[in-house]
Amino acid sequence: MKPVILIVEDDPALVELVKYNLEKEGYATAVATDGESALTLVEEEDPVMIVLDWMLPKLSGIEVCRRLRQRPSTTTLPIIMLTARGEEDDRIKGLESGADDYIVKPFSPSELTARVRAVLRRSRPELTEEVLRFEGIEMDLVTHRVKRNNRNLHLAPTEYRLLRVLLERPGRVFSREQLLDQAWGRDIYVEQRTVDVHVRRLRKAINGTGEPDLIRTVRGAGYALDNANM
Repeated sequence: MKPVILIVEDDPALVELVKYNLEKEGYATAVATDGESALTLVEEEDPVMIVLDWMLPKLSGIEVCRRLRQRPSTTTLPIIMLTARGEEDDRIKGLESGADDYIVKPFSPSELTARVRAVLRRSRPELTEEVLRFEGIEMDLVTHRVKRNNRNLHLAPTEYRLLRVLLERPGRVFSREQLLDQAWGRDIYVEQRTVDVHVRRLRKAINGTGEPDLIRTVRGAGYALDNANM
């Protein structure tokens, strides 16, 4: 069964554009043309995401977003907000209401589908069916299997999360604080030196005999995944 994305938009032309491109990406779609029917369809369709217009009849997109965040069943449901409002204050208002991302009209279909994939990758990685690859390392985000040069790697959950952060942005230097936020979460207190311990464990797990170390330590800055040591 294909995952459903609920489109909440009252412009028929835009509905067709979004619907066509999401279905081309392999999603099923449902459509609501006002805020009140959107709240009803969420319960009926059980979508994996909502693409939500700001300006809607009966109930605004901002209010729909707020109400969904108040329901236990939809408090973490991914929401991308569509709007013609491009000012910074409006973007902040949309995000503070609980939206996960914000796209200003007009937008290209490729931007929309890229944003959908990015938000789902964070919230529902099992739906993206993607494999991250870098210099012989492969991480299957669906099965959570990791290989290097076709050799299975056995990673603890924390090392898996660390490697995923690094694999998503090869070459980028992540500070210890950034790695803590992304691999452990902002609400969990962990000392920064704990990152060093887990990076050492990750190195040991992914580096086989004769293989170059792909994790670069940047003194005073943090860590990066790159091929500088090859």
